[in-house]
This record gives sequence, structure tokens and C-alpha cells, in this order.
Amino acid sequence: MAMAAGDIERLIKESFPDATVEIEDLAGDGDHYAATVVTEAFRGKSRVQQHQMVYEALKGSMSGELHALALKTSTPQ
Repeated sequence: MAMAAGDIERLIKESFPDATVEIEDLAGDGDHYAATVVTEAFRGKSRVQQHQMVYEALKGSMSGELHALALKTSTPQ
């Protein structure tokens, strides 16, 4: 079960409407992605907390249709 890049972006933007989200399909299989997420919501949070927030936004997809997601997170400059 693959997940479309657009679905990943939509789920993240539902939780972080101000976010800039870039998704890259690393293997062309819909299972391995890299995501860059920039949002003010991350300000004051550790890198681990930021990643946890993104995983929570994906609503359980990491244990099903999405196999691997490499994350880069930051706040706006």
C-alpha cells in the first residue's frame, strides 16, 4: 500500500496550516519519502519534538501505508 506525496503534504498542512512542505519520493515506490517541513509551530521545540509533531500529523500512516519518511524540520528564518 503506497501513499501519495500529496496525501502526506495534505495531512501535514492540516495540522500546520502555515507550513512550507516539500516532499520527495526517494525510491519512486510511494513508500520511501523525504519531507522538509518549516513552520512557526516548531519554535522552541527540540528536533525530536518537532519530528514527533509531524508523525502525529500523519495520523498513524507510518505504521501502515507509509514505510519510511526522512524528516528535516525547522522554523522560518
